[in-house]
Amino acid sequence: MTLELPDRLRAPATVEKVAAELDLSPVALDVLCGHLVSLGVLERISDQYLTTSYGKNLCAEAENGLANLLDLNRAAGRAELAFVELEHSIRTGEAAYARRYGQDFWADLTANPRLRTAFDQQMTNRFREEIPQVVAGIDWSGFETLVDVGGGRGDLLAALLEANPKLRAQLIDLEATAAQAQTMFEERGLADRVEVRGGSFFDPLPAGADGYLLVDILHNWDDENARRILERCAEAAGPSGRILAIEAVSGIRARTEMDLVMLVHFGGRERRVEEFGTLASAAGLILTNATALTGQRGLLEFRVG
Repeated sequence: MTLELPDRLRAPATVEKVAAELDLSPVALDVLCGHLVSLGVLERISDQYLTTSYGKNLCAEAENGLANLLDLNRAAGRAELAFVELEHSIRTGEAAYARRYGQDFWADLTANPRLRTAFDQQMTNRFREEIPQVVAGIDWSGFETLVDVGGGRGDLLAALLEANPKLRAQLIDLEATAAQAQTMFEERGLADRVEVRGGSFFDPLPAGADGYLLVDILHNWDDENARRILERCAEAAGPSGRILAIEAVSGIRARTEMDLVMLVHFGGRERRVEEFGTLASAAGLILTNATALTGQRGLLEFRVG
């Protein structure tokens, strides 16, 4: 996918033409294309190659996230290469990403805006199909105000606002991502009901909301940093607020391969319910509920203890 061959070969082309455009070895490219034919991604027509209907699933316009996920020059593909340092993670419990690239995943995204953009798109693609389940699977009627902590581009929050006309909200994320969220809320006519703030969830959060929402956040961090995030939520929520964490939970909805991904990429993991309970206690919270929510994620509810 790094070479974008499925997109480039939507119209038939020779190996020589594509190799010249990309400054590649024609012989080597022909070997690769031959293999993609055997996989059903391409077909050979005379001296040209053409993307098959199956191969079009790997094109950018398919909007299934695969083109973004498999490109080694984008955030996900670059992170997957850190698996060559898996032994380091198993020996130390630390992320392999920093060992391979000299800085952690988040610092890399900050230093490379193209990686940040790709990561934001990856998160949007990854969660898109589960948004209706989250909107329908939680009783949001008890919330008048909600803070989406690390809310990304805001797709879930927008759906919640559209389904709950009385709800008002704030979204917190890093400046570049927050700017995209602001644009999206304006385009969907929701800007008057949501305030977007650029910032980190390690900094103080807006206080006094009914609920604080964390979606796919805690598993990206080791215990120390996950505790710090929960502490920020706890101090903002106070005794009357609720904290909702939506993510894969080991034993409920987690997949073992994603557990390894969290370790290698971030030094995090998919925690078990009892581990969330311990983490919550250290942050001054009580885990009050843990249930399955979607096909891939569980719901964890916390209150200040």
